[in-house]
Amino acid sequence: MHAITLTEFGTPDVMRWTEVPDLRPERGQVIVDVAAAGVNRADLMQRQGFYPPPPGASETLGLECSGIISELGEGVYDWKVGDRVCALLAGGGYAEQVAVPATQLFPIPGALDLHAAASLPEVASTVWSNLVMYGGLRSGHVVLLHGGGSGIGTHAIQVAKALGATVAVTAGSRAKLDFCASLGADILIDYKEQDFVEVLRGSTHGADLILDNMGAKYLPRNVEALAMDGTLITIGMQGGLTGELNFGALLGKRGTIHAAGLRGRPETGPSSKADIVADMTARLWPMIEEGVVSPVVHAELPITEAAEAHRLLDADAIGKVILRVP
Repeated sequence: MHAITLTEFGTPDVMRWTEVPDLRPERGQVIVDVAAAGVNRADLMQRQGFYPPPPGASETLGLECSGIISELGEGVYDWKVGDRVCALLAGGGYAEQVAVPATQLFPIPGALDLHAAASLPEVASTVWSNLVMYGGLRSGHVVLLHGGGSGIGTHAIQVAKALGATVAVTAGSRAKLDFCASLGADILIDYKEQDFVEVLRGSTHGADLILDNMGAKYLPRNVEALAMDGTLITIGMQGGLTGELNFGALLGKRGTIHAAGLRGRPETGPSSKADIVADMTARLWPMIEEGVVSPVVHAELPITEAAEAHRLLDADAIGKVILRVP
């Protein structure tokens, strides 16, 4: 089979579509013939040498895919060859085939396009596990989403609105803010020209939940933006690793700071990918089948153009970029 390999760590041009050994499923796994793979910022970081895969995971890029099951490993009974699926991965999606634990498979929701479904598993799992399963997102909450025009942001807007929240977003362009508004975002903040704390505190009681991709750079301001008993959930470090925390400000808010990754979670057990996938299949997937929540795909490119896909995601893409696999 073929997969994207790296000649070295560096620019998008280090990626090559090359022949690699065929895969066989281990117990509890299935082989999926990949139709499309989603592109995530984590892929860009891994390509640059900053985000190695967890022990035992594939070295190939790609944290989500869609396709058709072609082989079942021992102990897999809930799926069959020929099923259309999308999958949450620890790696391996940029390839013709991928081996996936059966507990990390989703059925394709309703009549959703098979390729578009590749844009769902990673962002949906990140949003659902953090805002809903951990944060308890519910009607009446005020939710602040940093990076509202990203894949995670565009998905989170829809989920939060479907659950009855007031949604504030930050983004760096009018085009992104306008698109966020089209998805239902209530408060639009241009972070290049506006102070998100002032805007939020001027129109709400503060944020009950903040989904943050910046880390250190926004830490003090995020705490200031919290409502009483609010929760800051950090899922990224685009603004640095080390920040200064004013515990007095956090205590004054009775606030909580939570940081959580997805890729390194165990396959099964407490706080596992299996638990997240099961909860999403039961509660989020019906929203997608009904069209209440939909994938936002900026562009689809052949997997041989993975370098261009990475450049697009790193520029002004709104939503997701996906790679089609022949």
